[in-house]
Amino acid sequence: MIEPKPAVQPPPSNGNGSAVKKRRFGGTEAQIRSALKFYKVLAYLTGTMLLLLCAELIARYAFGQYLFAGGTNAVTGQPFGLGFADAEPTGVVGGVNISVTVLIVHGWMYVVYLVSNFRLWSLMRWPFTKLVLLALGGVIPFLSFIVEKKFHAEVDSELAANPQAPQRY
Repeated sequence: MIEPKPAVQPPPSNGNGSAVKKRRFGGTEAQIRSALKFYKVLAYLTGTMLLLLCAELIARYAFGQYLFAGGTNAVTGQPFGLGFADAEPTGVVGGVNISVTVLIVHGWMYVVYLVSNFRLWSLMRWPFTKLVLLALGGVIPFLSFIVEKKFHAEVDSELAANPQAPQRY
């Protein structure tokens, strides 16, 4: 007697009896690669600005100095090109306080970096802990470079391991 086959095939298993879960992404491969490129650029820019911010904070709090460009020395009346001045900004009249500029630029760049983190995280459908780790990259010096390399490799490997998953449209 011939045994009938079931109408519905059981899900494929990974060898130890448990079913293999099909990987799904939140976008196409092109969308994911675009988000990855955007994230990579912002990770390097934010990491660089964070290192400049650390140098600026050391100069300000350890040595009592600000970095200025242009202006006039208030005490001597001499033109002030580019260099460090006392932490009291009244020592230089006019010019640009580069120390404050670094603070502002890093702050806004970090906001855009968080947007790139969220975009990549949502397209990859990762757990929330990965979003937190991505966000920490813009706060802890050198971590953005390390995290970028790790997550770039992870995205590449997940896309290669699941070529059917990003086919949405």
